[in-house]
Amino acid sequence: MSGNVQPIVWVGDHLRLIDQRLLPFEERWVDCRNAFQVAEAIHGMAVRGAPAIGIAAAYGLVLDALQHRDYEAAELVLAESRPTAVNLRWALARMRGVWRGGADAARLLAEAELIHAEDLAQNLTMGRLGAALLPPSAVVITHCNTGALATGGHGTALGVIRSAFAIGHLSQVYNTETRPWLQGARLTAWELMREKIPAKLIADGAAAHLMATHKIDWVIVGADRIAGNGDTANKIGTYSLAVAARRHGVKFMVVAPTGTFDLQIRSGRLIPIEERAPRELTEFRGAPIAPIDMDAWNPVFDVTPAELIDAIVCEKGVIENPTERKVRELVG
Repeated sequence: MSGNVQPIVWVGDHLRLIDQRLLPFEERWVDCRNAFQVAEAIHGMAVRGAPAIGIAAAYGLVLDALQHRDYEAAELVLAESRPTAVNLRWALARMRGVWRGGADAARLLAEAELIHAEDLAQNLTMGRLGAALLPPSAVVITHCNTGALATGGHGTALGVIRSAFAIGHLSQVYNTETRPWLQGARLTAWELMREKIPAKLIADGAAAHLMATHKIDWVIVGADRIAGNGDTANKIGTYSLAVAARRHGVKFMVVAPTGTFDLQIRSGRLIPIEERAPRELTEFRGAPIAPIDMDAWNPVFDVTPAELIDAIVCEKGVIENPTERKVRELVG
């Protein structure tokens, strides 16, 4: 899919984003012409996945620069769209450095396009490094969506799966449904089927039973923020997978570019965890699935401690059994 579907497209004077809320049943595009519309697309989950959010935000700054709008106001509205994904602030900080150098809109666009291209190159490198860790004919579990839809192309965790399949190191993928937005059932399943990678969808709660009754080699996930000690924030349910994997002797891999690392945060306890509206749990596509007025707690990320992670793969290399020293030696 990374070769024929691009979820983020710059079209001369505006940004086009495939509306991931409607997949897999409808392929509709959202046209953004200012930073506020990009921020709305990010917060509203039309675009999601930490790397893709950062790329979209960079283009959002370009849109307002083209219209000679206030740069700092544009940056603020984008920064507030999602609090957990550090790639968002990383991209904004990189663009700010260019802007402070006196760049015009054309120079900002060139930087946004470079961020986009670099992400794809990083994904291809991570795919190769991660695939090398898998045994021949590996059976893996993945969570949420970490493919081309979530990145600049190819994917992070799903990029490893793509690369492993290409070299014959993959025989089966189990992808979780990923409640409540069902990114695994809607998006990862869509990507896997398009590329004819052998896959089976499982309920989130079935993963531990699967590990207990089938031979699983690796759990492979992405990340939205990685603390300086290797603690990793990712889609809610990742921590549960890591606990079950350790109990059943299954290895656990996190795949993310260096832009996902936040070395200013020493441990995962300090990572802000986004909580979203209860109705995302009590409704589906506007239809109630719980009693009317039922309250709900809806954190959309959790933190997996570094001691439960066997390998973190980034474009600079592989951190096995991550610690603060190992993270800083490779990333810092």
